[in-house]
Amino acid sequence: MGRFVIRRLASLVGVLIAISILTFLIFTAIPHPELSLAGRFPTPATLAHIRHQWGFDRPVYIRYLLIMKLIFTGQIISYTQQTNVVSQLVHYLPVTASLAIGAGVIWLSMGIVFGLLSAWRAGRWLDRGLTVLSLIGVSTPVFFLGAVLSYYFGDKLGWLPAGDYAPLSNPFEWLKHMIMPWFALSVLFIGVYSRVLRSTILDTINDDYVRTARAKGLTERQVMVRHVLRNSMIPIISLFGLDFAAVIGGGAILTETVFNLHGIGQYAEQSVQALDIPPVMVITIFGAFMVVLIGAIVDLLYAVLDPRIRL
Repeated sequence: MGRFVIRRLASLVGVLIAISILTFLIFTAIPHPELSLAGRFPTPATLAHIRHQWGFDRPVYIRYLLIMKLIFTGQIISYTQQTNVVSQLVHYLPVTASLAIGAGVIWLSMGIVFGLLSAWRAGRWLDRGLTVLSLIGVSTPVFFLGAVLSYYFGDKLGWLPAGDYAPLSNPFEWLKHMIMPWFALSVLFIGVYSRVLRSTILDTINDDYVRTARAKGLTERQVMVRHVLRNSMIPIISLFGLDFAAVIGGGAILTETVFNLHGIGQYAEQSVQALDIPPVMVITIFGAFMVVLIGAIVDLLYAVLDPRIRL
């Protein structure tokens, strides 16, 4: 197990370096980025100073090292807002983390429950009803569901706040503000996860090791939990790792925009609209880092669920 962990961490570092290089090369392809920093009527001296400050007049490998140093030391500055990008990212991270963790718990738990029920009653009315609900959830856009929830439960009934974010220092207000965003974001994933888990369970339930477990005298519940569900969870863990990392890295743009949460996704959207390169580059690298890091954690969970993967 220790050798497996070391190999996985070594590959993680290599992938992160490759991602940082690719991200840097993509954004350096934009011509004359110094014009975004110099204002409306820049002088040649101002342009020359900005080029030297950001490394635009140096070889590409020197520029890469300079930009990475600015990012990882927290000194990179936004073009348009002239604010510290890393500080802004840290400021917005609790909002996105609250959204991702709460919605992730909901879509994972409900997806497992619905998937188990569908597989247990495969072909019966319960399975068909859950299939219809899953298809409706997958087909409903997040922005539409969020707008409906915000209007009905927020504006019309007044049961929940229609938007904005309340800090975790006030848990009750934080919970009230997050219930609708959690539900709006998780509905799509619940439908997908329940369908994937149902299919995997039905494929696994007739395998040889399951028949052997039944022959040993284990109850159907023990067979389902210890053997069928444990092995069927591997694709679910893969999906959850990728989806959760994408949401943390700014993938919940629509949800944050509909409910005006001011998280990383909304920060990325505003930066793209303003053609502000440093925040977009930092958020891209941060999102890639989260995907790779959680992917490594998922691989370690694989090794726990199925020891054969360690080989």
